[in-house]
Amino acid sequence: RESESEIRFYSGDDPLDVWDRYVKWTEQTFPQGGKESNLAAILERAVKALNEQQRYYKDPRYLSLWLKFGNYCNEPLDLYSYLHSQEIGTTLALLYITWAEVLEARGSFKKADLIFQEGLQRKAEPLDKLQSHHRQFQTRVSRQTLLGLEETPDENDMELLDAAEPQRSSLADLKGKGKKKVRAPISRVGDALKATNQTRSFQAQTSQQQPDNLGFAVFDENSASGPEIPVLTPQPWTAPPAPRAKENELSAGPWNSRRRPRSSANSGVEVPCPLPSFTPYVEESAQQQVM
Repeated sequence: RESESEIRFYSGDDPLDVWDRYVKWTEQTFPQGGKESNLAAILERAVKALNEQQRYYKDPRYLSLWLKFGNYCNEPLDLYSYLHSQEIGTTLALLYITWAEVLEARGSFKKADLIFQEGLQRKAEPLDKLQSHHRQFQTRVSRQTLLGLEETPDENDMELLDAAEPQRSSLADLKGKGKKKVRAPISRVGDALKATNQTRSFQAQTSQQQPDNLGFAVFDENSASGPEIPVLTPQPWTAPPAPRAKENELSAGPWNSRRRPRSSANSGVEVPCPLPSFTPYVEESAQQQVM
């Protein structure tokens, strides 16, 4: 009640401070969240009340309110695109870090690296924090790539391992019983094996000559001449995306659209009261004495 009263009758120069303290108090009072906290409605009111004040577009407190509100949206990526198109928080590293983490969690590594490069190009503050998260992201992606290569080894490597130690099949039964003739199994080694694998080796050489296409360009801040950093194309967002559907809220409509049921008193027909099919028991002591 105190926060609502302060918001309603505030006449200072920093209304964002009131909303920021209100949100922090709600998070501390209801750490588990839920319907009792009503945090989603408070965040939605806060960002809409301060949306037209461009002096807060570079304020970390205002960006924090937007990012917390994005957790209650059906598609947070649409919200990040709206912030980018409206230049809200584009000079802060927190926007690009949060945006890239959501993309990485969905497996969109190329788009996540593109977001990091956009933040590095704009030199979002704090820049050292953004660079640290970008290096950690590259380490995670390279580790996952190496694990994927180990799980699916190359066929050429398997052929080289098989041809490294040519051996004849031992423990083969060459003695026949009776009049049956038994032929020894064919197991080519040495020069015979090289002659049969000429086509395979030619395919391996052609595949090795082709350059590997990298999935994305790695940004190197020390090198002056590097790949050009792609630029995000802002979408023409005119309004923030709608939040999730709220529970216990009905859509507005005419209140007198439904007809009231007609009562039996107005119909003019008297309905007789049904008589009970049993005789209630009454104690003798409970009967009143008749004077």
